[in-house]
Amino acid sequence: MASIVMKNVEKRYSKKDEAAAVEDVSLSIDEGEFIVLLGPSGCGKTTVLRMLAGLEELTGGEIWFSGRLMNHEPPEARSVGMVFQNYALYPHMTVFDNLAFGLRSRGVPKASVKQRVHDMAELLGLSGVIDHRPKELSGGQRQRVALGRALVRDPAVFLMDEPLSNLDANLREQMRLELARIHRRVKVTTVYVTHDQNEALTLADRVVVMDGGNVRQVGMPDEIYGSPADTFVASFVGSPGMNLWTLEWESTGDCISMGGGVLELPYSFLPALEEAGRSVTVGIRPEHLGLSLVKADVKVVCRVELLENLGSHSQLHAHLGNEDSNDSKNLVARLDSNAYVDPGEEVVLTTSAGAVYLFDAISGERIEVADARYVHQENRYSLA
Repeated sequence: MASIVMKNVEKRYSKKDEAAAVEDVSLSIDEGEFIVLLGPSGCGKTTVLRMLAGLEELTGGEIWFSGRLMNHEPPEARSVGMVFQNYALYPHMTVFDNLAFGLRSRGVPKASVKQRVHDMAELLGLSGVIDHRPKELSGGQRQRVALGRALVRDPAVFLMDEPLSNLDANLREQMRLELARIHRRVKVTTVYVTHDQNEALTLADRVVVMDGGNVRQVGMPDEIYGSPADTFVASFVGSPGMNLWTLEWESTGDCISMGGGVLELPYSFLPALEEAGRSVTVGIRPEHLGLSLVKADVKVVCRVELLENLGSHSQLHAHLGNEDSNDSKNLVARLDSNAYVDPGEEVVLTTSAGAVYLFDAISGERIEVADARYVHQENRYSLA
């Protein structure tokens, strides 16, 4: 295993490029840690992975593996195992030969190759297909072979570039469990690239959220979800993403009124709002909104557009404020499966103060709100 340190790493494909593919990325990864790079297509996460592997040269900055500078080391000198999106298996070789190829090319003795390949096949559940060729395997089995081929070499660093993207939803879920099980067994330092937040939140020790070549936030999965650093992280992480509305506020006799009364907040938000200015971005996750909650500190007035019955729950699509106004804002709420409202109906959704986030209307950075922490208990939120 190796620790990884990235210091101010940059990648530009042309000096004329105004925007860098990766810009000023600094990150420290402990030995045995499972790190997930999460972000939309084109955000730079695969470029970071390729620089770690030595497949892309750095334009600036430094990469260190366990105190050893890697900037000019070729891929074969880095002790890196990499799994690509398309598996890249040798179609004419059996599972055994695909797993053994890297060991043989390094001159590992025949007896050791056989033992290590069979041990890896057993770990990955491939013993029954050890003599099969890739065309005879299922998608999940091919993915296991690709994983095994990288792991059997006992790499110091394991890199995965969207390895589950070619699998169907059910198989992808199964493989997430397999990857978690494998990592618990082998404990190799892992950097995993994906745009799928379910993979990121279930697999990672820490998540690195990227956008536009920059790191927006680094944290444990619950930190990324529960304490987003800015509006990008808030909207990207979560399915659906957080509702975000930029509104002006005023203090009334009973509460804080926002957007002309479409949203009401308790007075505990007043110090943060006064510091933020007259206009602020308010965020509430869809699953935190309901037609009735035990403690209703916050009220949201909206007009129903559509109610989707998704079996386990219903998803409400609505407009915050007057549907016909130019500043009408969209809203999504996750309701109980037995909830019913009519299109065009005006409804009041509620939540608790702790489920409300404030962000700076210009920078998008999250604003801390005193006494607005929450605890989660059976979808009910209360001040902690």
